[in-house]
Amino acid sequence: MSARPTDDLFVRYMRAFQDSTEHTAACPTCQGETPCAEGAPIHERFARLQDAYTARQKQQR
Repeated sequence: MSARPTDDLFVRYMRAFQDSTEHTAACPTCQGETPCAEGAPIHERFARLQDAYTARQKQQR
């Protein structure tokens, strides 16, 4: 039995999640409704990757 290849999209999605949550935890501005200038692209990247991963999961069903 061979090991499963690494799922690059999943890895990037989880890294973006980690980056987003770490930034939010350290940034009072991002804990509110509107992210800061530094946090906005971090949170947007996470949202894009989450959408891509979710869409792929739906296609595989």
